[in-house]
Amino acid sequence: MSFRTQPAAPARPNRCQLFGPGSRTELFEKMAKSAADVINLDLEDSVAPGDKDIARKNIIQATHDVDWGNKTLSVRINGLDTEHWYKDVVELLENASDRLDLIMLPMAGCAEDVYALEALVAAVEKAKGRKKPVGFEAIIETAAGIAHVEEIAAASPRMQAISLGYADYAASMGMQTTGIGGTQSNYYMLNEGEKHYTNPWHWAQTAIVAACRTHGVLPVDGPFGDFSDDEAFVAQARRSATLGMVGKWAIHPKQVKLSNEVFTPSAEAVAEAREILAEMDKANAAGMGAVTYKGKLIDQASMKQAQVIVDQAELAAQD
Repeated sequence: MSFRTQPAAPARPNRCQLFGPGSRTELFEKMAKSAADVINLDLEDSVAPGDKDIARKNIIQATHDVDWGNKTLSVRINGLDTEHWYKDVVELLENASDRLDLIMLPMAGCAEDVYALEALVAAVEKAKGRKKPVGFEAIIETAAGIAHVEEIAAASPRMQAISLGYADYAASMGMQTTGIGGTQSNYYMLNEGEKHYTNPWHWAQTAIVAACRTHGVLPVDGPFGDFSDDEAFVAQARRSATLGMVGKWAIHPKQVKLSNEVFTPSAEAVAEAREILAEMDKANAAGMGAVTYKGKLIDQASMKQAQVIVDQAELAAQD
C-alpha cells in the first residue's frame, strides 16, 4: 500500500441512475417512486433547444414539490460550450430547494472544466447563503475526457461520481459504430475461423475506475441504448461490476430492476465473503497470514476482496 492511501468514495447506494427529461413533468413522480438510487433530471441532450427554459423551471419546482425520498437527486446541465449552462447553474442554485444534491457536468474534458463550474457554483451559493453545498458528477464522453480522466477525478472535493457516456465518446474517438454500449459486431478476433467478441469499451471503463478509486469518486457505467435487449444490458452491467463500477444508468424504467440486481451482491456471494472474513480472523488470531478455504488459498488480500462485497451489500440494504 502506498504511503498516500486512497480516499474512500461517498458511502451511498449508486446501483442505478434513472434519467428523465426536465421537459416532461409527468415522469417526475414516477421516477421518484422508482427503485433507482439516483435520479438524474436532464437539461441537456433529451431537452430540445426551445424547451431549455421551461425544463429548468420544471426541475426547480420539482425540488420543492416532489417527494424524492432518500434518493440522490442530480441535474445534468448543458455543456460548457453552450450558451445554456450558466443559466442552468445560476437559476438552479438561486431557486432550487436544498433537496438538490448534485450537478452533473457533461462532456468533461479537463480539470479546468470542473474549476469553471465550481467557481460559478461557489459564487451563487455564497450569494444566496445556501447551507448545503452541491456536489458534482461528471461524464467522460470525449477523447480529451478520457485522456484527462484522473485530473478530472481530482479536480474538486465536490466530485462524487464519474460516468462513461458511450455515444459521444464513440463519436469523439472516431469509432465506426452507432451502438450505445455493448458488443460491437465488427470488434472481434478470429480463432480457427470462429469469431470471439471482446469489449471495445474495456480500456475506457478501467481508466475511469482507476481514476475514481485513486481519488475517492464513484465509477459509474453509462447508458445501454438497446432497451429492448435485457440480456445484453445485463451482460454489460456484469462486466462493469466485475471491473469495479458501482452502478449503471437507466434510460428506460425497466432497466432499473436489472441494474439493481446486478450491482447488489447475491446472498450467496455475501455469505461466502463473510465466511472468508471469519476464516481470516481465525487465521490472524492464530498467527497465520494465509489459510485454505474450500480448496483455495486465501490471505490478507482475500479479506480486502471479501470486504468490498460485504460493504456493497450493506450500502444496498440502506435503500
